[in-house]
Formats: sequence, structure tokens, C-alpha cells
Amino acid sequence: MKNVVLLACLGLTLSLTSCNHNSRKGTSAPALEGFKQWAATPPMGWNSWDCYGPTVTEAEVKANADYMAKHLKKFGYEYIVVDIRWFVENDKAGGYNQTDPIYVMDEYGRYQPAVNRFPSAEGGAGFKPLADYVHSLGLKFGIHIMRGISKKAVAERLPILGADSITADMICSDSLLCQWLRDNYTVDMSKPGAQAYYNSLFSLYASWGVDFVKIDDMSRPYHTDEIEAVRQAIDSCGRPIVLSLSPGETPIANAKHVREHANMWRMVDDVWDVWGDVTHLMDVAEQWYGYIAPGTWPDCDMIPLGRISIRGERGEPRHPRLTPDEQYSLMTLFTIFRSPLMFGGDLPSLDEFTLALLTNAEVLRMHREATHVHRLLHTNGRLVISSSNEATGEVYIAMFNINDTDEQTLTINLSAIGLDGSIHVTDLWQSADLGTFSGSFSQTLRPHACGLYLMKRERKR
Repeated sequence: MKNVVLLACLGLTLSLTSCNHNSRKGTSAPALEGFKQWAATPPMGWNSWDCYGPTVTEAEVKANADYMAKHLKKFGYEYIVVDIRWFVENDKAGGYNQTDPIYVMDEYGRYQPAVNRFPSAEGGAGFKPLADYVHSLGLKFGIHIMRGISKKAVAERLPILGADSITADMICSDSLLCQWLRDNYTVDMSKPGAQAYYNSLFSLYASWGVDFVKIDDMSRPYHTDEIEAVRQAIDSCGRPIVLSLSPGETPIANAKHVREHANMWRMVDDVWDVWGDVTHLMDVAEQWYGYIAPGTWPDCDMIPLGRISIRGERGEPRHPRLTPDEQYSLMTLFTIFRSPLMFGGDLPSLDEFTLALLTNAEVLRMHREATHVHRLLHTNGRLVISSSNEATGEVYIAMFNINDTDEQTLTINLSAIGLDGSIHVTDLWQSADLGTFSGSFSQTLRPHACGLYLMKRERKR
């Protein structure tokens, strides 16, 4: 069965006038201020969670950094991020050791890397030697932390650096505790010494050379006070540090606040290699289209492709359960939406198909340069999204067949999206010239398949 989608009467001309052939060429974007300068384009990199869970080691981090420097850096990937619980000596795959975790921390209650997993941290060196190694490759280094203050630090009444006579037990609260990990208490920002605690954390991370911090249990529920405390701590630490808030769903009601405090924030919970996670993300992302902007990026989560779950949280070691069509659909959504691209698979064992998904130069140019993301259609198993490049007048169209069983033909009226005359169309994933179209453009897609197309006017000779 084929369903034809005709987008002739959607009233899209006004919403896409920036794509008009008369768009100003070479117009520079307004200068970014403050922390927004640190992520002028969506951050791109690797995160250890999808393949190593809370058990990644220094050797594995270095191996992934080596691969990125050799194969991905030239495409814009630059962050190497050590995810959760790097301060636990005896964590486990398939979840967390919450029975008898052995925490490592300093005299001020600040977590330190577990030396049995990160041997270069010996002697109180922290992550500085590993960060130095990553920097030597021309890359940037990031870590994951949990919101709050260690329960162990509270029990031992450890002092807060920079707050005379204040100890950890004097700034903590047992309200709004994390529901899935029991390491920390909430920091009560109304208490003396609370801001000093967060300042001490980011002063430490700055001394290590950290460039990126992902903070978990921040967005659901939305912890306004602690988010503001972290923003203040980063701004005063003396080092540019990209701030990523996790997990989702970040409430849309807090959109204005989050974009003034974070560089990126999760829209949903963890995205894994199942089709339902992809379609849920498509639904939730629509409310965030208007908040995509330089320096502040709604985040689709890590990319769960390649070899994942080597010692991960979900399932056995595997290549993704998504079909090739579904993987194209995931990457098309992430890139046209301009989400940060944080790859979750093991880079040294990357296969050629996944490498090609990550390194398509024209798709990444769209991801880096295009703006004005719009939904053109999302109904009855069909989704069409557009974006545009103001400097060149190019328009990008992503078509998705979300239907589980039926092939569908999707048709767009070109004049309805501001494209009149002869329009040249290129299939970006296939690097194929599809020819010139006037009036309308159609493609037939298999279930769960997509197409990503670059459209621009034919120049008159």
C-alpha cells in the first residue's frame, strides 16, 4: 500500500522565507556572549556510557581518543567524555554496584578517579594526566558527575573547601534524591557553604583541564537552584567548560531558563538501539525546534550505534538492533535537528557502515551550518522536517516513513517552502544527483526508512 502525502496547502512560505533565493549572502551571526561561545556549533565527540557503562578504564578511554584523533577529528569530533562513576573502584556491568561501592574522594568530599581503573591518577593527580593525553591529540576532555554531594562525605562530616567551619552535613538535604542511584544527597542552596561546594568542584575540574561536564539527575525534576549554582561555579572557575544537563525529559516550561544556563540538555531518557526510542524522540523533539541556537542545544542523547554494551547497562555486547534503514533515520534526525553528536559505541572496533554514517561531509555541513528547523508534516506514520542555510540559500528536507509495515510515497510542494523554478536535488546519504525538479518532489520510502535531500535553485546561465 502506498500513501501519498501532498504538502501543497500547509502555509509554509512565511515560515521559510529565510530560505528564499534572495537571502543575504555572507551575513555574520551575532557574536555569542559568555558560556555560549564555548559551543557555537553542536558539540561532537564520544561518550563511554553506551559501551562501558560505569566501568570504563583509562586504557579504553585512550584507545577511543587515539581512534578519534586519527579518523574523526577532521570531521569535527573533539570531545572524549568519561561517563558515570569513575570514582568507584568496584562498579559492575549491567547496572550499578549499590551494595558495597568503594568510593574514592579527597579530604573535601570531592570524588577522585579510582586508581585501579585510572592509574595515571595515582598520588592525587586526578584526571589531569589523562586530560593532558587527550589534549596532546588535539582533542578535548570531559567527565560525568552526579548532582549533589556524596553521602559518604556527609557521614564523615568532611569540610567544604572555601567555606570556613562548614562541613558536608551542613549543606545537604534528603529531599528530591536521585531515584536510581544512591550516591549523593541534594545540595540545599539556601545553606551557607553550598555555593562554595560547587565552586570547589569546578575549581578542581578546571585544574585537571576538563573541557566538558555532563551532570546527571538535573533535568527531571528540574533543579533550578543547583543548575544556577553550577552555572555560577563554571563562570568563576577560570576555564571554559561546556555544560550538559541530563537526563530528560527536560520540561519545556523551563526552556528559557535552561538555555540561559546550559550549553546542552537532554530531551528524553536514554536512547537505545530500539525503534521505539527513535520515534519517541521524534515526538518529543518537536517542542524544542524553536530553541535550537548557537551555544545552547537540545540534546537527542548519545548515538547508540557501532559496537555497544561491551560492559553496558542494557543487554549483551552487540552491534545495534536497529536495521540499516533505522540507523539512517536516527542519524538523519540527530543531524537535521542539530543535536550534539556524542557517539556511544566503541571506536577502535568501528565498522565501515557506521563510520560512513558518522563522517558524511555534506550531512555534517548541514548539521554545522543549517538553521530554522521546521516540521512540515508529522501524522499517520509520516514525518517531514526542513532546515536551511541562510548564507547559501540551500534548503534541506528530511523525509521519514515511520510506518511499521507500508511503503509510502511522500511529496512536497516546492513553492510552499519558498522554492520556485528549477530546483536541483541531491540525496545526501547516497551522494547522488537526483536531477532537477519543478513544482514538487516525491520519494518512495520503505517502512522505517528515510531520505535526506539538499535542494537549491539552478543557476541561470
